[in-house]
Amino acid sequence: MEKLTTKEEEVMQVLWKLEPCYVKDMVSHFTNPPLHYNTVSTIVRNLEEKGYIGHQAYGNTHEYFALVSKEDYQNRFVLKKVVGDYFDNSYKNLVSYFAQNEKISADELREILAMIEKEK
Repeated sequence: MEKLTTKEEEVMQVLWKLEPCYVKDMVSHFTNPPLHYNTVSTIVRNLEEKGYIGHQAYGNTHEYFALVSKEDYQNRFVLKKVVGDYFDNSYKNLVSYFAQNEKISADELREILAMIEKEK
């Protein structure tokens, strides 16, 4: 699995939200800047070649679905990069950042601890 380009990630975000869907369903989700049908179609085909997307053919029409889950992609690329680049590869530093900047409350931290304890 390779890291996706920014536009490929944007297309995957839409697909994960709508799946399964057709290219025509995806186009309206790109408004800033708008993407043309052919552009989205090309990106979808590239994602299919990379193994991220599969399709079901109905004549000349293709319905697309993700072969890689959002969680798998996040774990492999997004979280790893953010934690590595900004938090010295420490999830403790990540949580500490949110606590210090009041982005997470003490109650939410207790909920997270309870979830961790439950998993043990």
